[in-house]
Amino acid sequence: MAVPKKKMSKAKSRSRRASAWRLGTPARSGCPRCGSAKRPHRVCGSCGWYAGREAIEVD
Repeated sequence: MAVPKKKMSKAKSRSRRASAWRLGTPARSGCPRCGSAKRPHRVCGSCGWYAGREAIEVD
C-alpha cells in the first residue's frame, strides 16, 4: 500500500476539500413571449407569463 512521503499541510487539504463546495451558475432560459432571461420553471419577471398564460399581472 502506498504511503505519503511528506505530510500534507492543513491549508492544502482544506483547499482541496473546499473545491467541492463551489456553487455553479444558475440555469437560464429565455422567455418565449418577451425573450428576456429567466430561471426555468418560473414566472417571467418582466412580462408575468408562465406556461402560455398570464400568471401574474406586471405593470
